[in-house]
Amino acid sequence: MVGRNNTFGNGADVASTRLHNSGEKQWQLEMRRIGDDLLELSCAGRWCQDQDLPAVEVILAELRGDLGHLSFDTAQLSAWDTGFLAFLRGLFTLCGERGVSIDQAGLPQGVRHLLAMAAAVPEQKVGRRSSPGQGLLFQVGAATMAFFRGAPEMLSFLGEITLSFGRLIRGRARFRLSDLWWEIEEVGPRALVIVSVISFLVGLILAYLGADQLRLVGAQIFIADLVAIGMVREVGALMTGIIIAGRTGAAFAAQLGTMQVNEEIDAFKTLGISPIDFLVLPRMLALMLMVPLLTLYAGFVGMLAGMLVSTTIFDIGMFEYYTETLRALELKHFLVGLSKGSVYGAMVAYAGCLRGMQCGRSAESVGEAATSAVVTGILLITIAASLMTIIYYRLGI
Repeated sequence: MVGRNNTFGNGADVASTRLHNSGEKQWQLEMRRIGDDLLELSCAGRWCQDQDLPAVEVILAELRGDLGHLSFDTAQLSAWDTGFLAFLRGLFTLCGERGVSIDQAGLPQGVRHLLAMAAAVPEQKVGRRSSPGQGLLFQVGAATMAFFRGAPEMLSFLGEITLSFGRLIRGRARFRLSDLWWEIEEVGPRALVIVSVISFLVGLILAYLGADQLRLVGAQIFIADLVAIGMVREVGALMTGIIIAGRTGAAFAAQLGTMQVNEEIDAFKTLGISPIDFLVLPRMLALMLMVPLLTLYAGFVGMLAGMLVSTTIFDIGMFEYYTETLRALELKHFLVGLSKGSVYGAMVAYAGCLRGMQCGRSAESVGEAATSAVVTGILLITIAASLMTIIYYRLGI
């Protein structure tokens, strides 16, 4: 910008201010004040990003309180791109703050079309990091308020799943059996390795923990009781649920969240297909069927670990350990473990699908949904484990 001059028209009610760039085919801006309430901007030359375009602030002096209208003259405009659009968007924002009405009739049709599209699209709600410096009390309060705000949505989602199971019983649920079998394979056989490793190590820990106390009274043989009942009834189901929450619950949230970002779930709704039936129901069924089986498998692996410790460290015969294990285990222990496994599987599937369906429209939201699914799943498992343990104790099971 190398030149600025003030000129006056033939009438006393017209004044103009001209800004321009040096060289050929550069931008030119002339601000003509017509009367007391109209400002006309005449844009000529090239208004492109490779030019040193003027800032919107150069027009601030003309946007006085008595100005009511703004119009444009672009008859001499030779070229424009997003630089011109950005200038106009900033100018429109200033006019909106000062209550100045805008007449876009003088702008090129393409410019008016793009500006209308930009104004029609709302700001996307993406995840934003919390500002630093917030105290612990503030964070606890914010988390509590977020929980109570999200409770109605969680109950609504639970109701939709319940209705979906009702349609399944009546044979009216719409989903593909191939999807169900694929989910069963994904959450069952492919999880055996990690369940085996964790269950073996937990069984080892239980055996050593029990032996350290039982040998004080010379009752090491009861290591078999501790490991068998603990793994089959409680620990096997709990550890399997936590493993599945971290492995499968996060995967469910990421899958459904990505479908939200790609607007695939909106496409299902447009086609009249229930996303709950087609996407959520197979995942719920897969986990409710496979987690109890993984719980039994985890209990068996844990008992093998206890037998290994007892026979190699504490000089307990393998046959004695086997006999004591059979004496300690009852059918009710297996039923309790299976029931807890089913409930934990349902909790993990519910948390993963809920967070996936709640996901926003950005990549950051997908990551937050996966993280939230794991946290929510483990929290629900812990609550369910506590309640079921109290109930079974009261019932004498």
